[in-house]
Amino acid sequence: MDRTQGQTEQHEQPDGGSAPAAPTAAAAPGTAGPARVVSLTAGEFALTVNPVDGSEIEPLRPGTEPARPAKRAAGARAARTAAARPPALPGPAAPARPLPAREEERERLVRLLGRGRSVRLTGPSGSGRTALLDAVADRCAGLAPDGVVRLSGYGHQQPGELLHTLYATVYEAGQQRPGRAELLARVREIGAVVLLDDLEMGGTALDELMRATPECAYLLAATPDTRAPSDDSHIEEVFLGGLGKADCLELLEAGVGRPLTDEETAWAGDLRFASEGLPLRFVQAAALLRQRDELNHSDEDDEEEEPGVFEERPRDAVHVPLPTLAEGAAPAELLASRVSESARAALRIACALGGELPHHAHLPALVGDTHADTAVAELLACGLLTPVGTRYRLASGVARQLEEVGYGDTASEEARTAARHYAWWTGHASVVPERVAAEADAVLAALAGADVVAAVLLARTAAPAFAASLHWEAWERVLRSGAEAARKAGEVAEQAYFHHELGVLALCEERLDRARAELETSIGLRGALADKRGTVAGRRALALVVDRETAGAAASPPLRLEAPAAAAAAAPEAVTVATPAAAAPKAAPVPKGAPAASEAPTTKVPPVARGARVAPVVPVSAEAVTRMTPVVPVTGRSEAPTTLSEVFEDAFPLNPKPAPPAAPRPATAPAPAPGRRRLVLLAGAGALAVVTLGTVVSLALSSSDTAPPAQGPAVSATPSVTESATTGVTSGNDPAPEPPVSAPPAETSEPGQSAAPTPGRSPARTPSRRPSPTPPKSPPATPVSPAPTSAEPSPTPTGTGEPTPTATTTQTGTATAVSPVADR
Repeated sequence: MDRTQGQTEQHEQPDGGSAPAAPTAAAAPGTAGPARVVSLTAGEFALTVNPVDGSEIEPLRPGTEPARPAKRAAGARAARTAAARPPALPGPAAPARPLPAREEERERLVRLLGRGRSVRLTGPSGSGRTALLDAVADRCAGLAPDGVVRLSGYGHQQPGELLHTLYATVYEAGQQRPGRAELLARVREIGAVVLLDDLEMGGTALDELMRATPECAYLLAATPDTRAPSDDSHIEEVFLGGLGKADCLELLEAGVGRPLTDEETAWAGDLRFASEGLPLRFVQAAALLRQRDELNHSDEDDEEEEPGVFEERPRDAVHVPLPTLAEGAAPAELLASRVSESARAALRIACALGGELPHHAHLPALVGDTHADTAVAELLACGLLTPVGTRYRLASGVARQLEEVGYGDTASEEARTAARHYAWWTGHASVVPERVAAEADAVLAALAGADVVAAVLLARTAAPAFAASLHWEAWERVLRSGAEAARKAGEVAEQAYFHHELGVLALCEERLDRARAELETSIGLRGALADKRGTVAGRRALALVVDRETAGAAASPPLRLEAPAAAAAAAPEAVTVATPAAAAPKAAPVPKGAPAASEAPTTKVPPVARGARVAPVVPVSAEAVTRMTPVVPVTGRSEAPTTLSEVFEDAFPLNPKPAPPAAPRPATAPAPAPGRRRLVLLAGAGALAVVTLGTVVSLALSSSDTAPPAQGPAVSATPSVTESATTGVTSGNDPAPEPPVSAPPAETSEPGQSAAPTPGRSPARTPSRRPSPTPPKSPPATPVSPAPTSAEPSPTPTGTGEPTPTATTTQTGTATAVSPVADR
């Protein structure tokens, strides 16, 4: 049922049992109040929890900072400690459980705590750790200035929320949640004996908790599977084992309320051997014996009564035997079969909620029985429940035993019913946030097992209550579950609300990256919905995130990045640093025609190692003295050029850089680097290749304008350079090669000389003159057949000596050709 359906305080009191509405909720009796708006102080921010459009956050105004909180008095601490215990149950008071024989362990724990030592009490589930903590708390009331503080570590994997709970228990904080720095400063001043039951963290997390409260002595109750503390924690270890045979029989007799028979004594001995003497098993065994006595009508008053005619029970009592050893070791099924129907319904709800049993005030609405609130006392007397903080849970192993016999078959229906009930209850105006926080585990369990529609509704109503109660760990969990459920259900508006609240929570906890991500997501979703009010609220919170990031960046010192020594040593470039002229002597006059100081070439100075002394440079001008400081190379190329285009790009850049300022010329110039010499050689080779190609092209163009000779053999004077001595083979699909254009023959031809260089070798120098365009008179010759050469001549410069050209004239039939022959 939604909170806007007009439910009043009269409807809430029987079910919720909560106090009237807080002053911040202006709700009149008999009418539905407006949305509950609560103002809090979270660190350096003022937080207004708004369930409609999302929480609003702003910096604290000057003069509104909260004063330093004062510590609670002894009476206030006692009242808060009593409120942290499980509530009193309706119906007849349950008999107090006898304390097992733990006198030795109790005296040891009190002695260690009195010395200021921290102790870790380790024992299996059902070994009586909680009862032993209660006995130690009575003996340690006057040991510390701030008394004894009871905390529950169930569900806490990090120490943050435990520190906030400790702070709220000792200090009169009100509606204030301090920042981390303020929290650590206040908890360091707490001197108390802290009893932490159901511890679930260890290692570095436990060390952080201990370091934050150096004046506190801890008694930590944990199971053997809990992570152990670190070696540097200096925590004493006390192991809690099972009971002896005599102690088990004494505990069983106290639970039954009569002496045991010989058969029951033998059965108890076997049970102790099977259960290793755990006290919980004998509490449940005592419940089995009490139920057996009731079924056997062993009461004397019941035996004297004569059964009536219309009574359904038989005249002869049915004898119920003792439970078997297996039933005594796992008694949940047998105990549940002998309790009332309301108690069995409560067990089904607890199985659906992961072992969490709702407050007894919610059972009439969840079960459908007006007297279902008495089922909690019935189940507690049977040993099926155990107290955990301010609530009750199924005892160790009970949930598994009940699920095996079918109590978990209706888990989805029970979880959906609980989610809808809590959605109505948490949103009711008469329910204070502290009451919702006490029911946080059951609410979160119902949220996890409900369908997406019920989960969105429950998260929407429970999140503002958790935020107002300062139970922010539960607030974050319910927001994340609600965002996921809203995404699956397609509720974009609700999804935007959850992301906005997550961003505000992260901002309050100084998690700026998370806050920015959540707020930007919320703003985007609300922008798609055209929600102006929500978008404005999100942008205001995002502006605070930007301000905090800017303030953090300004507060941190700037980073100074220096070039590595290796990079500075290999730097080929340099920059000039001007030194005032006052430090330099007057320079001699510059003769006419000599270059000015500003036009003098810049000389690179080799890099100097850090800390070494640098010799002064001889000044050359009265205006300024330039000093060359090696830096990281300014050239964009990190490797030496390997192609001709890269060589020319380095030698002749398109956008040449301005020349550096003048620098004095040292007496001896440094030797060029090996890399620079390689660049010069490559540049020379490239220039030589270009000149050779230009000569070839010019010869070809000039020969095309000249008519071929009419008579005489044609001797080709064009250099023909091949990459290899093999003849190129033409495939059948390639076009026929065109006959080359023969150049006019040379004026003279001497034996042993050739006009073309030997393939595979480079000419010694480029020809300095062009051949004569007028060929000499010679007898007519047949057409010249082309010599087999490669398609494109490519000069290959080598380091060999000059080739010796030889001219060989070959005439075959009517064709005459000149083929270059290498001098071998």
